[in-house]
Amino acid sequence: MKAKYQSVLNLGQELEIKNGDVKEENGVLHVTGTAKNLYEKNLIWDEIKKVGGESPTDIMANISVEDESVFANHTVQSGETLGKIAKQYYGNASKYTTIFEANTSILKSADLIQVGQELVIPNL
Repeated sequence: MKAKYQSVLNLGQELEIKNGDVKEENGVLHVTGTAKNLYEKNLIWDEIKKVGGESPTDIMANISVEDESVFANHTVQSGETLGKIAKQYYGNASKYTTIFEANTSILKSADLIQVGQELVIPNL
C-alpha cells in the first residue's frame, strides 16, 4: 500500500509535514500529520485523490493544520506578479487585491513586489 501512495508520502516530506506517521492495517494506509497551512493540506488531499480516486477506501488521512489564520505563505520568486500568485492559490488572477490588502505592511503598491518578500495569502 505504501508503494501505491509513495507520491503522497514524498509530498509530505517535501512540505515538511510535522508529526507525520504512516501505518498499514488490514490493507488500509493510515496517514497522520500537521500541515503548515490549509493550502498544504489541500495539496496532500489533491495528491491522495490523484492516486486513489475521488473517494479512496484504501487510505485514511488525518491531516491537521498548524495555522488556520492564513491560507498559505508565499515567497515571491522572479517574474511573479500578485495576479500570478492569486491565480496559483485562488485560481483567479483578479483576487490579487485580496493578497495586496493582507500585505500592506510590506507592500506599498500592488505593482511593486520584490523577489524574496514573504507574503501572507489570506483565506477567502
